[in-house]
Amino acid sequence: MDKKDIINKFKTSENDTGSVFVQIALLTDRINHLTEHLKANPKDNHTRRGLLKLVGQRRGLLKYLESKDINAYRQIKKDLQIR
Repeated sequence: MDKKDIINKFKTSENDTGSVFVQIALLTDRINHLTEHLKANPKDNHTRRGLLKLVGQRRGLLKYLESKDINAYRQIKKDLQIR
C-alpha cells in the first residue's frame, strides 16, 4: 500500500498525518515490508535491528492507545491484523 493511501484510510481529520492511528498504520506497513525482506535475506542483521526498533516503537504507541481508548485499540489491531 502507498503511504498516502494509508494516511487517507486512518486519518481522523482533514490534515491529520501524525495521529496515533496513522503512526501505527505506517509502522505496520514498514514492519511487514522488512519482514518480507528478511525472509529473502536471513543474514541481514542491520535490517533485523531496525525491524526490532520499529516493533518496539509500535508497541509503545499501541500501549498508549490502549490506556487512552480501549475500543479504538481493539479496532486498529483488528484492522491491521496485529496479534
